[in-house]
Amino acid sequence: MTKRPAARSKNKEKLNVLLVGGGGREHALAWKMSRSPSLGTLYATHTDNPGIAAHAKPTDCPYELGNWDRLKRFCDREAIDLVVVGPEADLARGIGDALRTKDRAVLGPDADGARLESSKSWAKQLMRAASIPTAEGRVFRTAESAIEYIESRTEPVVVKASGLAAGKGVIVCDTNEQATAAVRRIMHERAFGAAGDEVIVEERLSGAEVSILALTDGRSVYVLDTCQDHKRLLDGGEGPNTGGMGAYSPAPVLSDQQLAEVHRLVLIPAIDALRRDDIDFRGVLYAGLMLTHGGPKVLEFNVRFGDPECQTLLPRMKCDLVDVLRATATGRLEEATIGWDPRVSVCVVLASEGYPDKPITGRPITGLAEAQGLNDVHVFHAGVRRSAGGGYETAGGRVLNVVALGDTLDEARAKADEACDMIRFEGMQRRHDIGAAAIAGRRA
Repeated sequence: MTKRPAARSKNKEKLNVLLVGGGGREHALAWKMSRSPSLGTLYATHTDNPGIAAHAKPTDCPYELGNWDRLKRFCDREAIDLVVVGPEADLARGIGDALRTKDRAVLGPDADGARLESSKSWAKQLMRAASIPTAEGRVFRTAESAIEYIESRTEPVVVKASGLAAGKGVIVCDTNEQATAAVRRIMHERAFGAAGDEVIVEERLSGAEVSILALTDGRSVYVLDTCQDHKRLLDGGEGPNTGGMGAYSPAPVLSDQQLAEVHRLVLIPAIDALRRDDIDFRGVLYAGLMLTHGGPKVLEFNVRFGDPECQTLLPRMKCDLVDVLRATATGRLEEATIGWDPRVSVCVVLASEGYPDKPITGRPITGLAEAQGLNDVHVFHAGVRRSAGGGYETAGGRVLNVVALGDTLDEARAKADEACDMIRFEGMQRRHDIGAAAIAGRRA
């Protein structure tokens, strides 16, 4: 397998692309793809997101998760060459199976491959079979058996909903009482719906967390630059887990030696294990890692671009993104090349009041134009919609992703903070310490 393909793709025709998804990650993808020389026409399923609408044409059919027939007919009629899928739920429901044809590529695995994210229990079994380093854990299908196991332990644990929970199904516990309450919340109260049909109780690892994203065509692997997400809601790593409150790249917490270990011990074995199961995985393989004293260990796998890691990485990528993603989806990753802006990027998430539990929406947003007008600043729309009066208002939990580039981490953080200070909506939540731990040599 190849870690860093060097040659440029020979396929230079204009490509029609369909982008699936409507959040900040998809706005960043639309922005980056709109700058690609290889792009013909870009269509999107969720142009109710005004950021995406600025770069893409709407489809002429309503989007419905799991009902792919109309979308397939649209792709046939508009001669779509490449479908880029952002959300994990679409992949888990088989959009790759439905839309991929001999002449149309899909960036993302079929439903079988998506189980790497949609079923943490299945992923845990695959990691064990492939000897991929990960936390010790057990899978339970009843709350009673999980609680009995927790009560037999003396060390803190992490309780996870096995299914898809929008990045919020992981509860880090300090005591057995907290762990028992977490199991009841997931399995009895159904806090994450069907995602809690199974739970995993894992040992609680210690160390710095880091995100590794790689493009793979099922054989070759290209590791993207390092990125560190900040999952907790509040400064200092306090508060509940979220889908991610910010990130920065590159992340100095991972050494070159550790990156080589991750490539050799995690990414390649995962792709090999999928192929042994006759799964042709073409897309993004995301490994969330804990850098423990015993080496990097996998916390979770995702099967798509991370959010907000995607927003953090794309402004640093120097490439024809459409060409690179098509090469990935068609088994020609070795023909693609990616360069990197040497500067640092910092992404700060602006979230609604009540996030992550019950976000309050419909509140007017001001200052977007002023923030976007700053040099080396990008503002990606995550949970934003047009108001009746033509302005902008909040429409989700994570509302905006403010990304800034700087020659140093300090400079990028200062630019991002300046842009965030220009934006206003009632109840806005944000962290002020994205990347600060890296500067101080502490864990984020």
